[in-house]
Amino acid sequence: MELNMESMAGAIGVSVPVFRFLICFLATIPVSFLWRLVPGRLPKHLYSAASGSILSYLAFGFSSNLHFLVPMMLGYLSMLLFRPFCGILTFFLGFGYLIGCHVYYMSGDAWKEGGIDATGALMVLTLKVISCAINYNDGLLKDEDLREAQKKNQLIKLPSLIEYFGYCLCCGSHFAGPVYEMKDYLEWTEGTGIWSHSEKGPKPSPFGAALRAIIQAAFCMAMYLYLVPHYPLTRFTEPVYNEWGFWKRLSYQYMAGLTARWKYYFIWSISEASLIISGLGFSGWTESSPPKPRWDRAKNVDIVGVEFAKSAVQLPLVWNIQVSTWLRHYVYDRLVQTGKRPGFFQLLATQTVSAIWHGLYPGYIIFFVQSALMIAGSRVIYRWQQAVPPKMALIKNILVFLNFAYTLLVLNYSAVGFMVLSMHETLASYGSVYYIGTILPISLILLGYVIKPAKPARSKARKDQ
Repeated sequence: MELNMESMAGAIGVSVPVFRFLICFLATIPVSFLWRLVPGRLPKHLYSAASGSILSYLAFGFSSNLHFLVPMMLGYLSMLLFRPFCGILTFFLGFGYLIGCHVYYMSGDAWKEGGIDATGALMVLTLKVISCAINYNDGLLKDEDLREAQKKNQLIKLPSLIEYFGYCLCCGSHFAGPVYEMKDYLEWTEGTGIWSHSEKGPKPSPFGAALRAIIQAAFCMAMYLYLVPHYPLTRFTEPVYNEWGFWKRLSYQYMAGLTARWKYYFIWSISEASLIISGLGFSGWTESSPPKPRWDRAKNVDIVGVEFAKSAVQLPLVWNIQVSTWLRHYVYDRLVQTGKRPGFFQLLATQTVSAIWHGLYPGYIIFFVQSALMIAGSRVIYRWQQAVPPKMALIKNILVFLNFAYTLLVLNYSAVGFMVLSMHETLASYGSVYYIGTILPISLILLGYVIKPAKPARSKARKDQ
């Protein structure tokens, strides 16, 4: 069996541990489908928890479930014993344990060398544990003190231990996300809320949407396998890279980033199919006639939106969507004082939390600081764009294109740090293109203080920005 697995892993160019993970990850689709056939609420919670822990054992080994148990129990005990402080307590305890695992396992190095461990799944699990505790904490607050998202997700009653375990490990959804809320999990299991019988018709069929996600995953994997031999990350440290001219080095950074993104598109497409086919990915009905089901809860990436983003501000809305939503609700929004507008501090703090969540490699830290600068620079261009009168459509279109080109350049330049991880390789690759992706956003931010256009009438597009 091991020999068979070695030959199959070799056929697609991955290690045996990664191949074992991929098999278990793909198995989340049929496992999630079988959830639909389990009768009763308690059996569903038991199935969710048991299937998730068994898949974790098969993918990562017995120790993975022990690692998962630590933040899960820390979060539950915090809710049980220290409700007024359980949100902040779980946040720091959860991140503290995750950071310890990042330091101990140094998973980034293992991933680069073809290995894998449970740290990636622990990252997703940590966010779920923290959001559950914060929402239970919010259940103590008055409605007038809550934002709309807090009102929607707050927990008045402490979930039972089996409900909590089912939520955390549900059918292997902790492998790669997407992150979802405890309240949504409970309503889905109980058949209440948007999952109750609707006047708009019978329960929506998930099969068409799940099939689309599976086909998308197959295409993304094919693209990754085709591109990765042509654009290896090792090229950044090879002498031939330094022999190239500026434009070729810059274009290679773009192609290396594009190649790496197909891997993430594949992973998130599979997790999307898994959540859709279980029914948990359902997020309501469209307003069209006849109404159509929406599956936004399962969506973690908009491929076209990422590759053709008109502004860096749009990227958190289309890349790792559910984690970006988590960061907004549980970090960004909560750092904004009542009656005040968010600024660069909230953006930088949120990106720093995101960097620490990914791991303590210098490449991650640099990438997320870069991304904060990238978004701030893009906002400057957007403000200039909005200030252009309608009669100067050409100028406006030029600024739209410049924002698109700026986002494309700075994103792929910055992403090298996320891929190579080490300080030396990151700075060497940035230096090879004269730090253009750092100088450009800083220059735009400074120019934004000098060139201050008159504020246009506030529009929906402006609010989205």
